[in-house]
Amino acid sequence: MPKAYVFTRYGGPETEALAEVDRPSPGPGEVLVAVRAAGVNPIDWKLRKGYRRPGETDSRTFPAVFGSEVSGTVEEIGAGVDGFAVGDEVFGNAMAGGYAEYVLLPAAITAHKPAQLSFRDAATLPVAAATAYDGVRQLDLPAGATVLVTGAGGGVGSAALQIARAFGLRTVGVASEGKKDFVESLGAVHVPSGPDLAARVRAAAPDGVDGAYDLVGGEVLAEAAALLTDRTKLVTAGAPAPEVEKVGGARVERARNAAVLDEVAQLVVNGQLDPHVTRTFPLDQAGEALRSVEDGHARGKIVIEVSA
Repeated sequence: MPKAYVFTRYGGPETEALAEVDRPSPGPGEVLVAVRAAGVNPIDWKLRKGYRRPGETDSRTFPAVFGSEVSGTVEEIGAGVDGFAVGDEVFGNAMAGGYAEYVLLPAAITAHKPAQLSFRDAATLPVAAATAYDGVRQLDLPAGATVLVTGAGGGVGSAALQIARAFGLRTVGVASEGKKDFVESLGAVHVPSGPDLAARVRAAAPDGVDGAYDLVGGEVLAEAAALLTDRTKLVTAGAPAPEVEKVGGARVERARNAAVLDEVAQLVVNGQLDPHVTRTFPLDQAGEALRSVEDGHARGKIVIEVSA
């Protein structure tokens, strides 16, 4: 039977296990994919701890497979699916977990992988890079404007810095002192995280910032808001809607379509976006991969590679 990395109940790492699971069958509008790589994201361990996405009810059944972004090859095609064939190399958002040998993908948010793009890099795009892309697009800043990105050292933040530069924006990235070199390597002005953030941003960007993409929430979100004269240019993926609405901003609006996946893939192919995969793990070490993200110190992206 195929293997997958699962959590058996809500809680900590003690709930995790490598398990044998049934091979899924694609329904209408779905494709079955043999996984080659799966991206690891903070949302993965947050869901294990019982977090619910905005508007989501607790309908999860156990064991639940970790992960939400994968790349691989099409094995089967469900009814009503056009544009895909068995053997196609694809990447997209997993329906019920991506740390697995086989997963189902909704065809509507699955894209063909360009030949120049590795399976490893493609697996990082559906969640982190696409979230970054959606947020930068939503800010709708003109070329030459300055954008502040908080949480700039992680997967979404590092992608946001690069996508903003591809759109002609100047970038200021907030991250820990240990990630200074990494943030600066992406062409951004680094501002160390910590108390009195707004003062340090003003010193680093004396002409001010025109927009902010927050990936942290809480006090960091409030300080980012204080830097803006136009609060409609504040977008967050790090705070719930009520929290950001209090300061005049908005949650990032996820497009969740194949067109965005095609766009971010082309940015990688063009050399404008490097997913910065810093470590890879085999499926049987998925727990270690997850810990490297859960401890909050990972740079760039962590990927689980599944044997072909």
